[in-house]
Amino acid sequence: MGVTAASHNDTLSDRPLSPVSTPSVSTPIDRWIVERIQASVASQPIRCVLWDGFDVGPRHGAVATVSFNTRRALLSCAWHPELYFGEMYTSGAVDVSGDFVKLMEAIYRRPPPPTRFWQRWQPRNTLRLSRSNVHHHYDIGNEFYRLWLDRDLVYTCAYFASQVQGGAAPPIAEMSLEGAQTAKLERVCRKLRLVPGERVVEAGCGWGALALHMAKHYGVTVKAFNISTEQIAYARERARVEDLSRRVEFIEDDYRNVSGQFEAFVSVGMLEHVGLANFATLGTVVDRVLTPAGRGLLHFIGRNRPAPLNPWINRRIFPGAYPPTLHEVCERVLEPVGLSVLDVENLRLHYAATLDHWRRRFEQSVDRVRDMFDESFVRAWRLYLSGSEASFSTGWLQLFQIVFARGTSNAIPWTRLD
Repeated sequence: MGVTAASHNDTLSDRPLSPVSTPSVSTPIDRWIVERIQASVASQPIRCVLWDGFDVGPRHGAVATVSFNTRRALLSCAWHPELYFGEMYTSGAVDVSGDFVKLMEAIYRRPPPPTRFWQRWQPRNTLRLSRSNVHHHYDIGNEFYRLWLDRDLVYTCAYFASQVQGGAAPPIAEMSLEGAQTAKLERVCRKLRLVPGERVVEAGCGWGALALHMAKHYGVTVKAFNISTEQIAYARERARVEDLSRRVEFIEDDYRNVSGQFEAFVSVGMLEHVGLANFATLGTVVDRVLTPAGRGLLHFIGRNRPAPLNPWINRRIFPGAYPPTLHEVCERVLEPVGLSVLDVENLRLHYAATLDHWRRRFEQSVDRVRDMFDESFVRAWRLYLSGSEASFSTGWLQLFQIVFARGTSNAIPWTRLD
């Protein structure tokens, strides 16, 4: 979910949107515009301030204050906030003080904006484009991710098992990030009902934590595919150090090139990068590699209804990504090849808690991040982590796990996972 420092230098905020310079005193039109912006989040105590000090919203008790430092920033955010709020905040033309997550929650609780015509089209994620998209996000340096992920570099939703029985305390107070990520790996393995000696294929393996966990604790052999050069190199070295290279093979290649026969197929955090146009291809791959009694698990960010990805996220953070609905996954991936859904679980609150951990750790290391990249990189990732947490806490995004098997197979569980 990352961007290089260089990519931030090419923001639209660096190019003039209007030849008119920002006056020292705001005009009645400027004030009318900022009043309209503040009214869009009026259900939350959000304060908006212009460059000359004119403000709207509560002066006391505001959870966050948004400061528009230039007229260009004001007009851009009013015209296309889904894109330009991120651009302007990253460049410093907009500042935010107070609780960033609560500000983003207020934004996500607004009625969804209309889909602009150019957002309906997405380029097909070809092999070349997919590799470029992955490089944009994941190949920006393992040292950066070590600053705020858990010790195993698991970059997907954790599972806060201690919170399952309820209680008022937030998960972050009850279970460590390391413990929750291990619990997630265990839950995936138990849902797959792995048996020693089985063959497993993983599509999109990150830094290798799940593949190594399956081999080490469940006695299976794993072929794990990924097109991130840095992640594959890290995973191979970890397998060597842990003496698991004979049981786990990390392959730097695209999921479309998976071959062989396997009892289990698993993908955690990759489906949202596949692109809707390639869902049928993914289904064909799964059908090709699963044995007659095979089963699988898809873990992915999704939505309750179809919508394009936030344009700023698509431009700066996750190019080519698309969070699908359950219907789209079933209709385009599973149903055409006769795969049957066995279980569906929604873990969106677990992802909000996971992002809370990541965001706090990121802020604790923010000086090191700034030294590694620059201030615009820090701002972009602060916005991304805060906005992502808010998107899950408000239900704007979901986190689905689907367990499936061949529709003709009776080698399926009689009961759900306890």
